[in-house]
Amino acid sequence: MKALLAIALLAIASGCASTGAPPQKDPWERFNRGTHEFNDGLDRLVLKPAAQAYVEGVPGFAQEGVTNFFANVSDVGTGLNNLLQGKIADGASDLARFAVNTVVGIGGLWDVATPMGLEKHDEDFGQTLGRWGVPAGPYLVLPVFGPSTLRDAPARFVDPSLYYNGEIADTAVRGGVAVVNLLNVRAGLLKAERILDEAALDRYTFTRDAWLQRRRHHVYDGRPPRDPEDE
Repeated sequence: MKALLAIALLAIASGCASTGAPPQKDPWERFNRGTHEFNDGLDRLVLKPAAQAYVEGVPGFAQEGVTNFFANVSDVGTGLNNLLQGKIADGASDLARFAVNTVVGIGGLWDVATPMGLEKHDEDFGQTLGRWGVPAGPYLVLPVFGPSTLRDAPARFVDPSLYYNGEIADTAVRGGVAVVNLLNVRAGLLKAERILDEAALDRYTFTRDAWLQRRRHHVYDGRPPRDPEDE
């Protein structure tokens, strides 16, 4: 679902219209469309209404604190992946962000690292694999998780942030933290979703093409080589 925001921003920035992906990039389109429809239905029935209630019922400052908290947790995985990619300075900066925001920002509720000049990055293990030459493989839509590729789908389960909740002994608290994180992410995409609805004639095709472009852009840190298939 986080990809929705990037898709909307991509549409604004480039005014792009879907041109369709080459067949070799989406050989499982029939399966992917079915999963896409399932995800959309789940979102319409459960996630979106819950996110709207979250926005209306939770004060803005509390929402910002929740966003900062989970963003701070993600800096650990980002830092480790930057180190694995050989980007030592960025990795050290990410881990320093986590330390500063955890201590000074009271558990990450306040982002004090950014004003200090510690830039936030966005890296995961799928990008690390791509950095070292592992091909993305075919496009793949996962239930609940959404757009991915054959390379990135299993790489998701290497992300440390998936396992932090396991350190919480109380089952109710552990589940509550996961639900709050999900609602906060979805709530942040409500405005972007309206832009997507207006921009896309075929939500599946638009989402796929924009997500693949964005993902490739991230793997190559904004400087992707020319892809002969894109010609």
